[in-house]
Amino acid sequence: MSIKYTPNKHDVAQSFADAAQQYDDVAILQRQTADELLERLSLVTLQPQTILDLGAGTGRNLSLLAQHYPDAELIAVDIAPAMLKQAQYRYKQDLGLKRWLPGQHKARFLAGDAESLPLADNSVDMIYANLSLQWCEPQKCFAEIQRVLRPGGLVSFTTLGPDTLHELRQAWAAVDDYPHVNIFYDMHDIGEAMMNSGLAEPVLDVERMTLTYDTAMALMKDLKELGAHNVNSGRRRGLTGKDALQKMIASYEQFRQQGVLPASYEVVYGHAWCGEPAQQQTSDGTIKVPVSQISRRTSS
Repeated sequence: MSIKYTPNKHDVAQSFADAAQQYDDVAILQRQTADELLERLSLVTLQPQTILDLGAGTGRNLSLLAQHYPDAELIAVDIAPAMLKQAQYRYKQDLGLKRWLPGQHKARFLAGDAESLPLADNSVDMIYANLSLQWCEPQKCFAEIQRVLRPGGLVSFTTLGPDTLHELRQAWAAVDDYPHVNIFYDMHDIGEAMMNSGLAEPVLDVERMTLTYDTAMALMKDLKELGAHNVNSGRRRGLTGKDALQKMIASYEQFRQQGVLPASYEVVYGHAWCGEPAQQQTSDGTIKVPVSQISRRTSS
């Protein structure tokens, strides 16, 4: 497994801390993938006692998880303490007066990195991670996920693949050879890391999603407000010159269709169970994956 550029964790934490106040205003993709991930969890016959929202961000999904699993204790972990502060406030607001009811579980909020979770071994039954694992080295974060899950526990996540923002990457390629757009691991690398960590029965699939913008600068502004701008360790340091920026903007125009500019996202959905690997890999690289623990809906 290899990648040319990796996120600088200090920069990731600082970037999301800076974005905490305005994050929810522009988190369109994040809301869509979060809701889809919750919908997929409704297919799983598991009633967890403890749920970890890994990369909880501003806490938007905590109350939704509480609705799905009213008897579960919630733990929110995020690399940016400023995000956790927002999450604590939002969770209280979302619960309203219900937070005072007898037996109401209070969420715990912990600052931490997915590559080094501040949790004991075998301490959670479910991990929900929406668009947070792309900032991690897969082998490290999935090893931690396997460590903190109880036997029979489930991890369900979304992450981003390498085709994400390919239009923006191509536009910057017309300017120089530096990485101006975050580079993410592909689905093969993610699946390999899941197997190597000891997670069982991994299932992965990809959805392509597209947001549209009037200008390239509007996209760049959203990425900054999300805290998702370039944090690769190999990026160019210093301010981008006006000429270089104008050249990128002109290059991006080649993708304009029906009056708008597309911003494509490769969203990887995945889940796996805590335990020894149950799948077999054939000589041609095909992985046979059983789905015996998944309860699927049937249409009437």
